[in-house]
Amino acid sequence: MKSRLWLLLIVAACERSGVTAAPSQPLPYSHRTHVAFGLTCRDCHRNPDPGDRMEFPLTTKCMSCHATVAQDKLAIQKLAAFNKAKEPVPWMRVFALPAGVYWNHRSHLEASITCESCHGAVTQMDVMENRTNVTTMAGCLDCHRQTKAGTGCEFCHEGK
Repeated sequence: MKSRLWLLLIVAACERSGVTAAPSQPLPYSHRTHVAFGLTCRDCHRNPDPGDRMEFPLTTKCMSCHATVAQDKLAIQKLAAFNKAKEPVPWMRVFALPAGVYWNHRSHLEASITCESCHGAVTQMDVMENRTNVTTMAGCLDCHRQTKAGTGCEFCHEGK
C-alpha cells in the first residue's frame, strides 16, 4: 500500500512540474550524437507557416547522411525502410500543450528565445525527454515575467 501511495505522489509531482517520462520511440535517436557532428536544431527542424509548430525532419534529410553513415545498424535500416516507403518516422510527442493553449514557435524564435530555454539541454540528451515545466502555466508565466513579455490570458489562450 505504501509503495502505491509513493507512486501516486511521484506521478502527481511530475504532472505539476510538467516533467514526463520519455515515450518509447520507433527508432533510437541521440541529439547529443548528432550535435557532435555539427548539426543544429534548425538543420533538422523547420518552422513552416503559420509558425506554430516545428517539423520533424523528413526521412530524406536523415538519409542524406545515413545512406553511407552507420548503414549496417538495424535502426538505420528501419529508417531506410521508412524512407523507401516514403513514410515519415512515427515519432511520439514528448512535449504536449494542454487543451485551450495557443503556442507559436515562430514568435518565440523571433524574440530570440533559444530552443534550450523551453526544451532543456537537448544537445546533451541521448533520449529525448521533457525535463522542463515548459508546458505548464507556471512555466510559461515564469518565462514571460523573466523576459518581460505579456502575461495576460490572451497571450496563450484563444478567445480570452
